Amino acid sequence: MSATAQKSSSLNDKDFIRYSRQIFLPEVGEAGLLQLKQCHVVIIGCGGLGQLAAQYLACAGIGSITLVDDDRVELSNLPRQLLFNEADIGQYKAWVAKQKLAVLAPDCQLFAFVQMLTLDSAESLLAHVATANRQQSALLLDCTDNLAARHCINQLCIEHALPLVSASIAAFNGQLFAVDQQRFPAGGCYHCVFPADTYAPQNCSNQGVLGPSVGVMASMQALLAIQLLLTATVPNLEHSTKPQAVGAEHLLGRFWRFDAKSLQWHSARLTRDPECEVCAPSWNTNTDHVLKSVHKGELL
Repeated sequence: MSATAQKSSSLNDKDFIRYSRQIFLPEVGEAGLLQLKQCHVVIIGCGGLGQLAAQYLACAGIGSITLVDDDRVELSNLPRQLLFNEADIGQYKAWVAKQKLAVLAPDCQLFAFVQMLTLDSAESLLAHVATANRQQSALLLDCTDNLAARHCINQLCIEHALPLVSASIAAFNGQLFAVDQQRFPAGGCYHCVFPADTYAPQNCSNQGVLGPSVGVMASMQALLAIQLLLTATVPNLEHSTKPQAVGAEHLLGRFWRFDAKSLQWHSARLTRDPECEVCAPSWNTNTDHVLKSVHKGELL
């Protein structure tokens, strides 16, 4: 067994101390932490949601994180984007986040893509994910505030069988759900809930938002991602080292709404739209379909 393989199949003393509170949970344990170390999370959007979810995931022991955003830090970001400060203003969020996450979680392998999400850039991103995914279980986090970008991310995840956790927050209204066509195809996709011709939702740039509301949604997004990763099948993890966590399929195919005024959560069961042009069964055989356009928009 190579040194790399040995390192990935056991925890050292520092790991046991650093992650002891997670390891105490029977749903995680030593096996669960080993599993998280074999996972790769791609975070699209490094603003309010993305930078906080990235901190939780990196510090939870996720092995690799890729950060995607072409936006720069602005003064108006600071009340809710706590990874940044005034010295970071004008710098690219993805690069700043990578540098600061490396300090918070030195064992996490970090990548940064400073680019707008378009069809062309998505292909290069997927090539990057595919390379990492040969040895790791991959998952995407949609932390954007742009409807066109969300539809693009959703379609890419459906086409390439990648699990997706999507969250958003504007004013006092938060939304959260996960898509995984491999594990729960009956749950549909983002397009089933919000067709492409849906009126573009408001975002925090024009509706406003309170920082703690963003924190709630980012925390829930990271928590949902961790639970899905703990129960995923990791290519190079021996069956005997699987964590004890029960399947997370009950978390798939559900749509959560958070009312930050009343502090109430509401959830609904989702089902696939049989006419959905993205995830309906006929999609896999429709080789002529292409995404017509992806409008440029600011990532959160």
